[in-house]
Amino acid sequence: MDNSKIFEIFDQITKIPRESGKEQKITAFLINFARERGLEYRSDSANNVVIIKPATKGMESAPVVILQSHSDMVCEKNSDSSFNFETDPINYIEEKGWLIAKETTLGADCGIGMAAQLAILSSDDVEHGPIECLFTTEEETGLKGAKELKPGFITGKMLINLDSEDEGELFIGCAGGIDTTARYSYKEVAVDSSRMFVKALFFGATGGHSGDDIHKNRGNANQFLFRFLYNLLNKTEFDICQIDGGNKRNAIAREAYAIIAIDKTDFELVKSLFNKIVAEIKDEFSISDPNIEGTIEICEEFANAVEKRVAEKLILSLNGIPHGVLAMSQEIEGFVETSTNLAAVKMDEPQIIRVSTSQRSSVNSARYNAANRIESIFKLAGANVTHESEYPGWKPKLNSHLLDVSRESYTKLFGNQPIVRAIHAGLECGLFLDIYPYLDMISFGPTIKGAHAPGEKLEIASVDKFMQLLLEVLKNLK
Repeated sequence: MDNSKIFEIFDQITKIPRESGKEQKITAFLINFARERGLEYRSDSANNVVIIKPATKGMESAPVVILQSHSDMVCEKNSDSSFNFETDPINYIEEKGWLIAKETTLGADCGIGMAAQLAILSSDDVEHGPIECLFTTEEETGLKGAKELKPGFITGKMLINLDSEDEGELFIGCAGGIDTTARYSYKEVAVDSSRMFVKALFFGATGGHSGDDIHKNRGNANQFLFRFLYNLLNKTEFDICQIDGGNKRNAIAREAYAIIAIDKTDFELVKSLFNKIVAEIKDEFSISDPNIEGTIEICEEFANAVEKRVAEKLILSLNGIPHGVLAMSQEIEGFVETSTNLAAVKMDEPQIIRVSTSQRSSVNSARYNAANRIESIFKLAGANVTHESEYPGWKPKLNSHLLDVSRESYTKLFGNQPIVRAIHAGLECGLFLDIYPYLDMISFGPTIKGAHAPGEKLEIASVDKFMQLLLEVLKNLK
């Protein structure tokens, strides 16, 4: 198969809006793709789609293989970007062997997996047994499509998940996850008319995937902001008028700001403290996240602020709440077992400050314990706490025919052994086992860097190796 086909299809996908929860257009595209080629398909109320292709000649007795990706993407952009994910095609360029979206996410997670499936479905020169190409929805916001699958929607007993991001690695397990959300209720209070207003902004952090990148010591802008506000508490009085940080629960916060009201005589003190905090952070992250910046400036006036009692509890709790790796695996060297992400702080509900966090672990009890620890801190601060979007982990299975074939195929193609491991990010495989407990599964893909953050990029050469491996595995599964 000519690999230009996969890039042509990927380009088509980048032109279709597909934010989580808004997959109607990509679902319609998939169904139309099947109809145009006379392929059988099924869809369900969650907008999941499966497209079925019969075996090629001589492969009719091979087992049915499910190829699976998710049809949604994380929609993140730089704060100064006017990009509209509901209408605009993704703008990306080719640079030094990578496809890169500079001001937004690229959607290679998992658009390139989708493109691989569609390229195989539309090819007549690929040797394979019966194929079911499964496209699930809302993976990025809680794996909701996978949760809605019903028995019989897919029939194969082997599944290849195409949602991994490191070429040369075969994944046989993943972490489970749970979201913990706190809501701080507050009363609005009038701001003294003699006060001035300043905006403190942290930006330039790399961000990234809250699972796959959590161990890389990348800066979290929410932590920086509350570090500043905590230090300011001990210096002078101020009011919080507006606060906003981070976006998606599965992304590390890149930007965060607060607009505060201060006494006019305190401006130089506040500015000096802010610049001191920025200098400390830049020094602390000079290697792992070197582009972190901060600005503080006088801004427009606000009439109201958050009552001091709640503002202080918010600052104290979010300055103290953990973010990052909580435990490393004792069984697999270098593998993150448990983590937590301080994802977003929003004032998008009337008189509510909403704080979104997510916890991941490959050990169920550790995942619940991490969520309970975060809940305890929130409750001590008087917040209302809920847990959402729970999904199970996928326990590694070394005794796997699909793993054996994939490993042998990789070695045959490239002359070296692939790395076999589990991933700290969440995959839908754990949920599939709840519905289809007999599945033999593996996950692999090309190399993607910076998923869930602007600047996401896809290594072109790795796509070729990824496709070679996928086609070789399909040929050898007789």
